[in-house]
Amino acid sequence: MIRIPGTDHAIVQTVDFFPPIVDDPGDFGRIAAANSLSDIYAMGGVPLSALNIVGFPQELPISLLGEILAGGAEKMEEANCALLGGHSVRDSEVKYGLAVTGTIDASRMLTNGGARPGDILMLTKALGTGAVSTALNRNEVAAEVLQSATDSMTDLNAGAARAALKCAVQAATDVTGFGLCGHGAEMAAASGVLLEIRSGALPLLPGAQELVAGGIVSGGSKKNRDHLGNRLEVASDVSDNLLALALDSETSGGLLLAIPSDEVDAMTRSLQSEGVKIQAIIGEVKPSQGDVSIRITG
Repeated sequence: MIRIPGTDHAIVQTVDFFPPIVDDPGDFGRIAAANSLSDIYAMGGVPLSALNIVGFPQELPISLLGEILAGGAEKMEEANCALLGGHSVRDSEVKYGLAVTGTIDASRMLTNGGARPGDILMLTKALGTGAVSTALNRNEVAAEVLQSATDSMTDLNAGAARAALKCAVQAATDVTGFGLCGHGAEMAAASGVLLEIRSGALPLLPGAQELVAGGIVSGGSKKNRDHLGNRLEVASDVSDNLLALALDSETSGGLLLAIPSDEVDAMTRSLQSEGVKIQAIIGEVKPSQGDVSIRITG
């Protein structure tokens, strides 16, 4: 964060890019752009400008790149974010994303370090994009399941961020590659607390649980569990399927929010008024308990 002299505002910046996780190039562009913009929203910021970042194989038709960039531009226009240019390099595989600059009120910045015992945990998107993209790679996903995941990943977190700023949200983070548990553990560590998550309350993408039950689990889910180690505590009644989805490596996931218990109803109404489809209460913040950062219950 860089403060703008003479004002209460500051500039925040972020960058993200990755290979395609869906087959449609326009959808890939929209997903990558929404994912890149999400870091700005998670801080309570407003995207101002962006630069395209592209890796593209020489042997592919340039029209394919045009569709990807058009998809990204569509999301930037929706976010009122100006595209100022970018940079491309030859690469062995397609990669796309954005470097985004945003503005933020420094006195109202959302961080992952403000969660307090007694806060309620809320999640604003369903889980399972990693499982769906893994199934797509294996040609084992139904069209309607893929479409639901694509719709979720292309949905901006702008409305959720505006709602969070209206209410007394204590802490926020977006849920991406480290999964709900991984990003939740970062929030717990930064706040000096324990996050207790109810697996039965997790919102799931249509078909995601069935995919996991059939053995389609993202590689990121396994890596995230190994990375957490003894910071993750799992109750004996938690199903392996729900645990895998709590660890699922997400792309363009929702915001995980820590909200004072007396603000939950107001936050729910605010999210609804912003058009945010999911306002799932998934657990609560507990006092710190040793090395454990995340506890998953049934």
